[in-house]
Amino acid sequence: MEGAAHRPTIRRLLSHASGLQRETQDDSWLTLRFVQPDELLETLAQAELVLPSGARFHYSNLAYALLGIVVERVSGVPYKDYVRERLFEPIGLKRVSFEPEPPAAKGYLAQPYADGVWDTVGVETGAWASAGQLWGTVGDICRWGAFLADPDESLLAASSAEEMRTVQAIDDHERWLAGYGLGLGLRRDGDRILAGHGGSMPGFIAQLLFSPQDKVVAVAVTNESQARLGDLGLSLVRTTVEEWPVAPEAWRVGEPPRDDVVPLLGIWFMESAQLVFRWREGKLEARYDGMLDWEPPAVFERETDDRWRTVSGPEHGEALRIERGPDGSVARMVWAGYPVTREPGPWRAPTT
Repeated sequence: MEGAAHRPTIRRLLSHASGLQRETQDDSWLTLRFVQPDELLETLAQAELVLPSGARFHYSNLAYALLGIVVERVSGVPYKDYVRERLFEPIGLKRVSFEPEPPAAKGYLAQPYADGVWDTVGVETGAWASAGQLWGTVGDICRWGAFLADPDESLLAASSAEEMRTVQAIDDHERWLAGYGLGLGLRRDGDRILAGHGGSMPGFIAQLLFSPQDKVVAVAVTNESQARLGDLGLSLVRTTVEEWPVAPEAWRVGEPPRDDVVPLLGIWFMESAQLVFRWREGKLEARYDGMLDWEPPAVFERETDDRWRTVSGPEHGEALRIERGPDGSVARMVWAGYPVTREPGPWRAPTT
């Protein structure tokens, strides 16, 4: 591992692209002893970087144990307390906890060659709690999915929730049907992209998938370790959307643009490619002619009077600069380094 570019980062830890080994370095699943954060850090040098950091997806519970420690160190609050106080309680997750609370299901493992089951052991995962150990009900897990799909902005910015659902790594390199965002797994079902996560602990399997566009959350849980939920979540979302489709939002009169924004609206050209700038829901946005309905527009936020920043969509991150003539009128715009003019035509060098 050489140089900062090849080191695990928080973004890579979140997206399972850090390259760290899957489990903690203390053989916890052999001993069923899970160390506390300080001891995990003391022995962290024993952990392997099994792949170059950033090279590809590799699921790592060790990465999430470290992320829980980051939360503790930055906030100064124990991880479990932080999550309870900042998420569970404000969202109203009354039956989500780090320890089983009665009435609680008992976990089993089905015997493969007989019609019987084995009891499974309960574990206290210590520093690993930020990677697992949560108990919950179907109702509360659905509520959690609904929050992630449409968050309360006082708890989680909608832009952050969208970033969590933005693919960082593909984990299915054969068909590209699955990937990972920041803390969320992503699944493709036809044209629909769902976010969520699966989980397992001894005696239990759970699956959460949600579609923000369709306003549907699907949850499946079972108290048997080897149950294969497979594509059940995808089927639940698909069937729900087919049976109860979401009605399109009704058109409504929007907030009018400021006077100095009006000259930016309408048809522009990048060479001969037509762009339409318009004002929608309090933001400046642009779409190329011929874009499909599902393709998002470029959305801009103002930085100064004559400078905007692309905050989503095409050319995300790039600047939009307004250039004015001697009389103060808008002569042209420059977006991501390219001239944008009112009339189509080839790029021309300035006359001297």
